[in-house]
Amino acid sequence: MLVLWLSILVLMPKQELYYKFEETLAAYDIKLNETDIDTGWFSITLKDVTLYAKGINVGSIKEVKLFTLLFYNRMALESLHLDDSLKHMMPQETEQAVAVYSIFSPLGVSLEASGSFGGMEGFADLREKKVRLDFNESKKIEMLKPQLKQDEKGWFYETSF
Repeated sequence: MLVLWLSILVLMPKQELYYKFEETLAAYDIKLNETDIDTGWFSITLKDVTLYAKGINVGSIKEVKLFTLLFYNRMALESLHLDDSLKHMMPQETEQAVAVYSIFSPLGVSLEASGSFGGMEGFADLREKKVRLDFNESKKIEMLKPQLKQDEKGWFYETSF
């Protein structure tokens, strides 16, 4: 079983998996344009990614790393910079953002990010179709405050999808 699992991971067409991910994003009018794709045994890395929403350049990402062991999946963004036109609506710099999905929690995705806004942790509940993002260190989030709520733990954002 171990040999079968390892061979599936190593021989899995990772670029095709990425293209399927791009196809899924295209349904929401989101397009990624990368300059380089590197594949590893268990991962795929995209470098210098330009992010488009509805055909408009909204930002750039230095590196996106997708890592999978089939039962554990992790997507990490490094250095997300949003376009200057969005700085009044969202924090412009995100140093790192990580999303993790595991079969140990099959109905949820854990989320973490840090940047000019401070730190953020969250959880996407796939059954309830809700996302909650808790801002631990509230720095430079004035532009987000109209969309945020506050409780005893601090500022948070909650929505459904």
